Amino acid sequence: MIEGEQLRKEYNMGDTVVHALDGVDLRIAEGEFVSIVGASGSGKSTLMHILGCLDRPTSGELLIQGQPVSSMNDRRLAAIRNRYIGFVFQTFNLINRTSALDNVALPLVYTRKPFSKRDARRALERVGLADRARHTPSELSGGECQRVAIARAIVNHPKLILADEPTGNLDTGTSAQIMEIFHDLHANGLTIVIVTHETEIAVQAQRMIQMCDGRVIDDSHVDEARRREVVALVESTRRRMFRTRSAS
Repeated sequence: MIEGEQLRKEYNMGDTVVHALDGVDLRIAEGEFVSIVGASGSGKSTLMHILGCLDRPTSGELLIQGQPVSSMNDRRLAAIRNRYIGFVFQTFNLINRTSALDNVALPLVYTRKPFSKRDARRALERVGLADRARHTPSELSGGECQRVAIARAIVNHPKLILADEPTGNLDTGTSAQIMEIFHDLHANGLTIVIVTHETEIAVQAQRMIQMCDGRVIDDSHVDEARRREVVALVESTRRRMFRTRSAS
């Protein structure tokens, strides 16, 4: 589904050139569940924006569904995004004075095809929010807002979901609920790519790509033993922090 070869992204900061991406090679097959993990400034969000055709690489080649997109004009890139890709962001990016239903239906407006809000209602049903369709984002919890954002991402029936820090603003319990939705979408055939700095989220994918200084430093499948090890370490750290706070 996605093929990236020697992807580079450079920014000029005065006399300094910042290499946000420094020669990334990447292959993501249809139906995979992939996480991209790294510290702030590692290049993971820059990579996601390029994979999602929200930005262009300075050099290198990117193919989506076999189509070379690096040199496409803005109109063709918008068509690729609308046809193949659904986006989920940490800050939800919802319209505050608009109902959940209308937020979900918004991408349908850009299809230039006749549409019904029935598709938006079905998308809300898939994330368990059918009963909140008329509520605005200000009337919803953070987890509910993220579920609305996921419904918006899937309303056009994309083949690929790109999620940038989708649990970054959520507590542990709500994060688990959001990940359950991603697992369900993956089980139903969607390709999922999640960008995160949280290792306990990253190891829930089938494959984890680690980035540092604009480069891929590890790309490996996540086995169950590794997943349990990370989850146990995170839980141990949380318990230790809780005991410290309680003691103080």
